[in-house]
Amino acid sequence: MPIISIFFGIVIRMYHDDHAPPHFHASYQGFEALIAIADGSVQAGSLPKRALRIVAEWTERHRAELLENWQNGIDLLPMQMIAGADLDD
Repeated sequence: MPIISIFFGIVIRMYHDDHAPPHFHASYQGFEALIAIADGSVQAGSLPKRALRIVAEWTERHRAELLENWQNGIDLLPMQMIAGADLDD
């Protein structure tokens, strides 16, 4: 599963040709959550409250890039790295 971003110890991954709805996997210190791209909601699993807040804000800022990577995954094309929340202005 390609890593598409890493920030503050949070690792963001996407599978190629994954099931709908569009989502990504976020892991942090032994926790893992499946996060919907559309609204940043947790579809499965969990993250600590602070990590989840950071991931939700990052998702909002990078939604277009996440959706582009999702489509690349469906099309079995390479996914692009996305700047982490630690690099956002």
